[in-house]
Amino acid sequence: MNRLLLALTCAVLSLAACAQDAAPAVAAKPGAQSRRVVASGASLDVPVVAGSPEARARDVIRGINPAVRIDAIGAAPMKGFREAIVDGQVFYISDDGKYLFQGALYDTASKENLAKESMNKLRRKLLATVPAKDRIVFAPPNAKYTVSVFTDVECGYCRKFHSQIAEYNKQGIAVQYLAFPRMGLGSDDYKKMVAVWCAPDRRKALTDAKQDRPPPPSNCANPVTMEYDIGRRAGLTGTPMILAPDGTELGGYLEPAKLRAALDELAAGKDTTKSGATDKVATAGGSR
Repeated sequence: MNRLLLALTCAVLSLAACAQDAAPAVAAKPGAQSRRVVASGASLDVPVVAGSPEARARDVIRGINPAVRIDAIGAAPMKGFREAIVDGQVFYISDDGKYLFQGALYDTASKENLAKESMNKLRRKLLATVPAKDRIVFAPPNAKYTVSVFTDVECGYCRKFHSQIAEYNKQGIAVQYLAFPRMGLGSDDYKKMVAVWCAPDRRKALTDAKQDRPPPPSNCANPVTMEYDIGRRAGLTGTPMILAPDGTELGGYLEPAKLRAALDELAAGKDTTKSGATDKVATAGGSR
């Protein structure tokens, strides 16, 4: 099997391979739909019209891996193709179902990655399913910007990011943490994060856990599995993952001043991925 088909076959397993307990993830129903349709369940396919190009594209993907989840499917930016997002990866399938390729699609005139906006739209919808009560928030008064950050209590760059949380707040940035136990569901890492989200004071518990003082084991109705699932579907490749409100991925760890600069550029309508303001830092153990 060539590398492309292998990527699709492994799409659902790529981040969950190290999980000790593959408990099913549960996500809330997304909000309003636009051109692309977002799947509402962990194992549900995207609803499409029988005989349509979308149906053929779905059948091609399902023919390679019947268990894979398709989060979004719709017209591609180029004629004759459909675009599908499968567990955070973008695929293009010809309308006749004969051709399939994976990856970025660039407009040579604008030098833009056309897959980026599709991912941003999906991320906005996914983030909208996570209520404020399920996030751990560190915010200054009258914050200018808000970012969603998928975090882990063990990864080094997550700890470095959190050690500077006061400085991010001084930069006018509110940080809303979502859980992503990088060692997988059921791991010791996962259990520590559940204990954090079950603690009476989540902010203190998170800070302590990132300093090797995790709260005692606990269990409760918690969003850790759901947020882990959303991180995978959002295309997470390492922790931390910083997302702007419009779904733009601002990288992994960024120093407070650099994150503020990236947000300023984004607000000014600049493409931060071209400016170099959001260079990613690879985090040990946090990549696919």
